[in-house]
Amino acid sequence: MSNISMDVHAITFDADSNSPILILKEKNGERILPIWIGLLEATAIATQIEKIEFARPMTHDLTVNLLKKMEIEIPMIQISDLKDNTYYALITLRHGDRELTVDARPSDAVAIALRTKAQIFVNEFVLNKIKPTKETVTKNGEAIPSEEKKWSKILEEMDPSTIKYKI
Repeated sequence: MSNISMDVHAITFDADSNSPILILKEKNGERILPIWIGLLEATAIATQIEKIEFARPMTHDLTVNLLKKMEIEIPMIQISDLKDNTYYALITLRHGDRELTVDARPSDAVAIALRTKAQIFVNEFVLNKIKPTKETVTKNGEAIPSEEKKWSKILEEMDPSTIKYKI
């Protein structure tokens, strides 16, 4: 399967759970990938989007600083899998001719990618795995839009002023 190049589109909040959602959007297309993340990780991503600097390095900044001191580059991160409703990511590290990958949470991988200007990819397998049907489902006799329709509607109705961290 191929990797699809994505950008951080926004961080928004799920009204039902009040949890932050990282929204990745396909660079040359319309597909999106919503990933529910923790508040601390959302803050780490948002501070980088907003170019907020702290007097002392935060965890993701420290990680990047350590890697730079060791002359290790991060060319890309990849959202690589989805198992039991949990996304998995890989961070690619390069030191000279040597390249290896490290397992990471997607939110941490994205926070690091933003700090290093690394490319963000999502494996096509992941996008296909979450691809919802276009049909409306019924629950207790009530028509409920499928996930695809739900996300299309949410994105269409998003008020840019309510998205604090939009790229």
